[in-house]
Amino acid sequence: MRLKAKKYLYDIQQAADLVAEFTAGRRFEDYQRDAMLRSAVERQFEIIGEALAQLSRLDEALAARSSECRRIIAFCNISWLCSGG
Repeated sequence: MRLKAKKYLYDIQQAADLVAEFTAGRRFEDYQRDAMLRSAVERQFEIIGEALAQLSRLDEALAARSSECRRIIAFCNISWLCSGG
């Protein structure tokens, strides 16, 4: 596996861990009310989507091992567009 691919996978893992940390013990209502929580979680999803997009360009077979790869990238692209990116 190429070093760059490993870096993308690391970024994905780190961002996913942060989403889990930020949302631990929280309810959806907390997420809706807390702008800082929403921003933090959404930023991590953007990182995941961008890392997956880059990984799919670098190593499509590796990225495809995530069965939801295309949906995650699409979700993050929509999120980015909706946030004014």
